[in-house]
Amino acid sequence: MARATLVELLERNRAHVDAISDDHFDDVVDGQLPSVVSLCCADSRVSQEGMWNVEHPGWLFTPSNIGNVAWDDDDPTAVDGNLLYPVAHTETRTITVIGHTGCGAVTAAYRAVTDDEWPDWPSIRRRVEPLVPVVEAALDGPVDDGDEVVNQLVEYNVGEQVAFLHASDEIPDDTSVFGFVYDLHGVYGGKRGRVYLVAADGETGPETLEKWVNEENESAVRSLL
Repeated sequence: MARATLVELLERNRAHVDAISDDHFDDVVDGQLPSVVSLCCADSRVSQEGMWNVEHPGWLFTPSNIGNVAWDDDDPTAVDGNLLYPVAHTETRTITVIGHTGCGAVTAAYRAVTDDEWPDWPSIRRRVEPLVPVVEAALDGPVDDGDEVVNQLVEYNVGEQVAFLHASDEIPDDTSVFGFVYDLHGVYGGKRGRVYLVAADGETGPETLEKWVNEENESAVRSLL
């Protein structure tokens, strides 16, 4: 099985190389100036390059972790270095935080809060723990403990991460921070694979967010909260 997967990996890479032009990397071989750093939840179903239709290298910087947590593991007052690096060193001034419907990390944090049920592996538990206070605050606030509780928590968490980054002294004032939910399940009422703007520079109200987009994209501003 492992050998078959290895063969598939190499075949996929060969197809990738065959598909790109000889000058594909010419503009980025000496450095990078990505337009966007995109902090996304780590999940095999969520392709960052795919959701933004990125075809060329160098446009999108893509750190990921489960739960799309923006603060550092050891110091929750500091921005995670994987996210801060492109802001500090490559002049990136647009940050996106992307959660997704049905998020396993958010589900795990919800189970920890409501049932004291934790992941078996200590290293995974450490990744879930930062989400626990977010879930607790959400359940005490706008989130209803019903059928859509996990997806509401996903949206709430994105808003919290955006607010943290917008308020952080480590992020330059001229940086914009946008929060999205990638909808795998059609929860927001549109086609699967659509992203929905749920936060911008600390704001989460749909009426406020609609001012950020043009008329054609107003349908991408929705909220479960």
